[in-house]
Amino acid sequence: MTSLPEDALEYHRSGRPGKIEVNATKAFITQRDLSLAYTPGVAEPCRQIYQDPERAYDYTIKGNLVAVATNGTAVLGLGNIGPLAGKPVMEGKAVLFKRFADIDVFDLEINATDPDQFIATIKSLEPTFGGINLEDIKAPDSFYIEETLKKKMKIPVFHDDQHGTAIITGAALLNALKVAEKPIETVKIVYCGAGAAAIACAKLHVRLGINPKNLIMCDRKGVIYEGRKEDMNPYKALFASQTEARTLEDALEGADVFIGLSVKGALSVSMLQSMAKNPIVFALANPDPEIEYNTAINARPDVILATGRSDYPNQVNNVLGFPFIFRGALDVRATDINEAMKIAAVNALVKLSQEEIPHTVLRAYGLETISFGRHYLIPKPFDHRVLFWVAPAVAQAAIETGVAKKMINLNTYQESLEQRMGMSREIIRHSIQKAKINPKRIVFPEGDHPKILSACQILIEEGIAHPILIGSQTKIQQTIAELGLNLPDILIIDPATSPNLEAYTQELFKLRQRKGITLNQAKQSILNHNIFSLLMVHLGDADGFVAGVSQAYPDTIRSALQIIGTKPDVTHASGVYLMLFKHHVYFFADTTVNIEPSAEILADIAIESATLAKRLDIIPRIAMLSFANFGSVKHPLCDRVREAVKLVKTRQPDLIIDGEMQADTAVNPILVKEHYPFSEIKGNANILIFPDLQSGNIAYKLLHELGGAEALGPILMGMRKSVHILQRGCQINTIVNMAAIAVLDAQELNTY
Repeated sequence: MTSLPEDALEYHRSGRPGKIEVNATKAFITQRDLSLAYTPGVAEPCRQIYQDPERAYDYTIKGNLVAVATNGTAVLGLGNIGPLAGKPVMEGKAVLFKRFADIDVFDLEINATDPDQFIATIKSLEPTFGGINLEDIKAPDSFYIEETLKKKMKIPVFHDDQHGTAIITGAALLNALKVAEKPIETVKIVYCGAGAAAIACAKLHVRLGINPKNLIMCDRKGVIYEGRKEDMNPYKALFASQTEARTLEDALEGADVFIGLSVKGALSVSMLQSMAKNPIVFALANPDPEIEYNTAINARPDVILATGRSDYPNQVNNVLGFPFIFRGALDVRATDINEAMKIAAVNALVKLSQEEIPHTVLRAYGLETISFGRHYLIPKPFDHRVLFWVAPAVAQAAIETGVAKKMINLNTYQESLEQRMGMSREIIRHSIQKAKINPKRIVFPEGDHPKILSACQILIEEGIAHPILIGSQTKIQQTIAELGLNLPDILIIDPATSPNLEAYTQELFKLRQRKGITLNQAKQSILNHNIFSLLMVHLGDADGFVAGVSQAYPDTIRSALQIIGTKPDVTHASGVYLMLFKHHVYFFADTTVNIEPSAEILADIAIESATLAKRLDIIPRIAMLSFANFGSVKHPLCDRVREAVKLVKTRQPDLIIDGEMQADTAVNPILVKEHYPFSEIKGNANILIFPDLQSGNIAYKLLHELGGAEALGPILMGMRKSVHILQRGCQINTIVNMAAIAVLDAQELNTY
């Protein structure tokens, strides 16, 4: 989490303000498109829906559209700040819905503190949405609003602050009890907090098996006991206990479980020490838990602890629930999210937690191994498997309890979810997580550039890399202060005052003395920040090099080739762009270096692209592109591509590669099946090797500008050490992503 509020503000205001936008899903180019999308063609689906309202799910977005609705009366830890100030949170929730479950969202910030007015507004919008996610509404209004809307509406209504928290804590509780070897029917459980989340948790936990007689709930006034009059409401009264305990401290004496949904510091060390053996503590106040993690572990080494924080084990995070619960509910057109569906979600999370964890998840979190136990009670928030476990379980429960209006084939449902989500959105995140396993020293010659410094703040905070800045100590520190950054320990090296200046000069002279450079020229050249930085990498004083945000690409790569050079088995360096689409990732090469590559160079490019793909956990399928298909045209340009294919197969026969082929043949499986069934590439290529720089550069820029692809790169391949050159003027997030790629390279190239 960033420590700089300005970073958060810049994140939200940069480019197009906010975090979401609306995009068309159908072609809208020709006059015919216009006539189909609007008048007169639009009249036909209107008639169909008028005759049968269920057809709205076939002809409109309704079946994949959720409202995230609030009146802003209880926004995060900020309280009653109103609907407009709560809008960034609702947009954030929309991003999570889309990111984790491909659900579209309209955020609704409703200026209505009166619960009945709020209810009337939401009810009137029922034709628009397939589901309603209530958010950040104060208790007890939230209970009344949800209960009333569930009765009045025929689409799912779900208050995530209540039920999302209850579902995730329910799964964690069942697994914690298994680890502690405590039967759920007999444990004594104490809730600290009596708001919407705590009451929903208690209700669901009772349904999971907690004995109400063993349950005590506390609020800021103390224990909620039978006969208490002060600060009560009907929802608290449901959990009024027959007990002599009046304080949280009294209640926790001998307790097995503490569920904290309150405030920082509510649980003291003495309270924790008074609990039973193997106490289960869920300290879920955010951002600071009821008891600090290390304090709790030191006080009670036998504690089984969960928090709401990502920097400790067992993060209880609602993102494990709501996207996937709504996904399952929407896909069967459920009229409700009922108790059976919630319990199905709990059980799915419980079972998934006890499954063997795949390497992809371990790598995503920088872990070598982890298994079910006191430090792993629930899946990690970014575990991609959660969708495929929770959504089908919820859908099945909806069908079995009769609230589903659409039947689906549950045996093929998971496959449809995989196709819906695709993998392109994961590649950058996986790269960053793999970099964090073993961060490397990355030198930035443009050390005083504001974008570089802002990127370094992120690299340090996220643990991606150890940045080294080259430049004037005074100027860099001044820029850091002007930007309001916090980089007190970052390494800054000024070449002019470096103790390594003479050694680097001699090394440069040694490398280039037979290439026309004199010793005096070497002394002058060494003060060039790029050259100094590259020598750091060459001599092992840094692991990787990233530059180019304010420099011309040819100038930077020229120095890199002169000082670092290519790997022993590679004749020429090359450049690749990762083109990220919603459901696909393509590698485009060479797009930046070799103007008219020979067959040998094309083979190098193909093999290096395959190596990069494997490093990113992608199985390479290489198409060598041309203007002809498999000998259909006799021309030296086609012969060169065909020869490159032969060279690759000779050097690495295990690679899937074919060509020469046209671009549509590379990516259109129907075309290949009909005309070229013999091809090793079945229209499923993910690496496209262009026959020359001109075609590759044009293709990636057109797709980036007109085709909606996100372009990550250029990634420099074939170098002896980790060297990457940015596009001039690139954004901060691009610098961060390229630095992560540089770290991955450095992890692999440390033997050269």
